[in-house]
Amino acid sequence: MQYPLLFSPIEINGMPLKNRIVMTAMHLGFTPEGKVTNRLVEFYRLRATGGAGLIMVGGCTIDPWAGMADMISIKDDSFLPGLEKLTRAVKEGGAKIAAQLYQAGRYAHSSMIGGRKPFSASAVRSRFTGETPRALELEEISGVQDKYAEAARRALKAGFDAVEILGSAGYLISQFLSPLTNLREDRYGGSLENRMRFGIEVVEKVRKAVGPSYPIFMRLAGNDFMPGSNTNKEARIFASKLEKAGVDCFNVTGGWHETRVPQLTTFVPRKAYAYLAQGIRSAVSVPVIASNRINDPGAAEEVLRQGQADLVTMARALLADPELPNKALQGKEPLIVHCIACNQGCFDRVFRGESVTCTVNPAAGMESELTLTPAPKKKKVLVAGGGPAGMKAAVTASDRGHEVILAEKGDRLGGQLLLNEKIPGREEILLAALDLERNLQARPVTILLGKEADESFIRETKPDVLVVATGAAPLLPSLPGIDHPKVALAWDVLAGKAAVGEKVVIVGGNAVGLETALCLASHGTISPEVLHFLMVHKAESPETLQNLLDHGNRDVSVVEMTKKAGQDIGSSTRWTVLAELKRLGVRILTGAKAMEVSEAGLNIQKDSKEELLPADSIVIATGSRSQNALASLRDLIAEVYVIGDATHPRNALEAIQEGFLIGCRI
Repeated sequence: MQYPLLFSPIEINGMPLKNRIVMTAMHLGFTPEGKVTNRLVEFYRLRATGGAGLIMVGGCTIDPWAGMADMISIKDDSFLPGLEKLTRAVKEGGAKIAAQLYQAGRYAHSSMIGGRKPFSASAVRSRFTGETPRALELEEISGVQDKYAEAARRALKAGFDAVEILGSAGYLISQFLSPLTNLREDRYGGSLENRMRFGIEVVEKVRKAVGPSYPIFMRLAGNDFMPGSNTNKEARIFASKLEKAGVDCFNVTGGWHETRVPQLTTFVPRKAYAYLAQGIRSAVSVPVIASNRINDPGAAEEVLRQGQADLVTMARALLADPELPNKALQGKEPLIVHCIACNQGCFDRVFRGESVTCTVNPAAGMESELTLTPAPKKKKVLVAGGGPAGMKAAVTASDRGHEVILAEKGDRLGGQLLLNEKIPGREEILLAALDLERNLQARPVTILLGKEADESFIRETKPDVLVVATGAAPLLPSLPGIDHPKVALAWDVLAGKAAVGEKVVIVGGNAVGLETALCLASHGTISPEVLHFLMVHKAESPETLQNLLDHGNRDVSVVEMTKKAGQDIGSSTRWTVLAELKRLGVRILTGAKAMEVSEAGLNIQKDSKEELLPADSIVIATGSRSQNALASLRDLIAEVYVIGDATHPRNALEAIQEGFLIGCRI
């Protein structure tokens, strides 16, 4: 497939870009003291050689009060040598490079800035940090703005081709712009004109610092998605004023970190927020970049073709596959490894204070250490199991020159990833299995479906290496009545192998239990296509349509023994899952123990009281157990590895990472 617009050149204030793909700034945690490391340089160098047109790095903290200690810093000249090394590497790789100027304001936690109290437009508590900042004094504001200008001048000196001012996501410029966080009564507060003043003056000072011919980008929220805050209407006005102040390009994203509208999870459709960029584009004459959930060249081309934006961002998409642009340009699109918006390797790790990696790209962040080198001796490798761990091990071992056979007893590759196929908002996870399968098929790997790698087959095959990736099976609780006909396994329900009645009780509030509830509760709700049809023709009232969206034809309850459901779901995704379940009317009973399955339903104990939950069907989602019987064949084969769920149940990130590492080790 061809992508003529995506790979067409564009110029931004004299800076030529070879294509319209922009890798936006993302927190990586690769710079523990703010200084550029070899790890960071190699990470971005590979994205440059992979074909991105422009790489923005950051956020780059502009002063000691800006944000986290492990972010790239541009706050003084001591950081210049590392920054110069980074810009040289990216330019040599064929991309342009920009620095994002970062000041978090009330989003900075005091523990991250040496115990100091963070500052903002006004003293409004942050739900993101749980802290209340101090309001900047009027005479302080100019000095804070000067830090942006000094950092921009430093970026120019370090060899950056451009700078981007961070004015979105609820950071400092957003805090001055929003009536929620700006309660000032001086010339920086009150009217929209006054609230825009801080950001406009920042741009003016940066422009003066870098001169007229240096590109300035602005990362702008197209809608704060905060009740009572700015919408695309105000953002368009702000953008128009910013263009006059000196902005050459707008990078348009969605809401704040505090918003309850999902921004980056699997529940967000691809290119969902391109309409925000389209709104800004209608108000300015300079190029506009569309952001969020653009993980595929086809989706990117469509945004450009429909005139919604002039460029597109691919941040996590390039975290997942640094070679995405080259693959698309060279006709190797089937080999692209897509971001699946799982957040397990990126946002969830950032929130835990860990450095970033990627579920589908285990080498992310470890590029200089985990290079694939040819195996010193070619071996015959048998991989037993075609789940994510097994497939990744097979691909990696094949790339290193081994002869690889993969045997999967089922009729499809993908393992538990396939269970996401019917879960609303989780369909994208299936991409991980499809991408692995396509890459597997592109290698000289013998793939045997419907073939169990039992002892007889292993003796016949005579491999030098056996990789046991046989996964896990559902774990059944010791529950009276578990053999009742109304009992089904969650995996069977998700796979379409078991039918359920109208009133369903799910035992187990882990990820599988909640996702099964999501699947069942959505049955009978209106589809996006029908919703569109009815809205276009005004066939139903908005209230009726909302009701059709929120109510299916099943009554679903979840019983969870612990005090918190979904504890095995990452923090960046868990709240969206719970919000969807609440919207669909799913009842979640925590601190409740399943006691017995009866003809009438499920007997539970909660708060020392017994209760009957009437049910037509009881669905079991109480975890899984490893299947690793083949591990006992170590006497038969000299080299045996047990990976993935066959070792112990774990998430996709850990399974794929382990498959990759074993493939590197053989």
